[in-house]
Amino acid sequence: MTSRVRACIGLGANLGDAANTLRRAFDALAACDGIEVLRTSRLYRTPAWGREDQPDFINAVALVDTTLAPRALLERLLAVESAFGRQRADGERWGPRTLDLDLLLYGDAVVDEAGLHVPHPHLHERAFALVPLLEVLPDARIPGYGDARDAVSGLEMSNIHPL
Repeated sequence: MTSRVRACIGLGANLGDAANTLRRAFDALAACDGIEVLRTSRLYRTPAWGREDQPDFINAVALVDTTLAPRALLERLLAVESAFGRQRADGERWGPRTLDLDLLLYGDAVVDEAGLHVPHPHLHERAFALVPLLEVLPDARIPGYGDARDAVSGLEMSNIHPL
C-alpha cells in the first residue's frame, strides 16, 4: 500500500478572471492521479506581494492527500499551471500570472533541493497564504517555524478580503 501524505497547496492568480481560474484549478487538482482534494479555502482578494505594480491577487489553499513524493507533486503542480497558460520566465519573481501553485507544506517534511523548498520559504511571512491555510488546516505547523497561527498573528491582515 502506498503511503499518503497531507499537503497544502497555495493557489494564486491575478490575470483574467482569477476567481474562476482558481475554482477551475481546484477541479484540475482533484482530477490529478495521486491527489485527493480534502478541503479548499474560500477565495481571498489580496494586494500583490513583492512587486506591487500589478493587479490584486486572488488566493486560496487546498488541503490534499497525496501518494506522490514531493518532487512528483511539484511536477504535477507545474503541469497544471502550464495547462492554465502559465509561462515561467527565467529570473522573474512575483510578477503577474494566470495561475500560481505553490507547495506550501508536505506533511511535516523539510525539503531543500534545487527548485523545491518545503515548507515554502516565505510561508511564515505571507498572510495571504497563512489565512487560507489556517482555514483548511487550523492546527497547521510550519516545520522549522512553529504554529502557523503564531506566524500570522504578527502580520498585517486588514487588506485580505474573502470574496
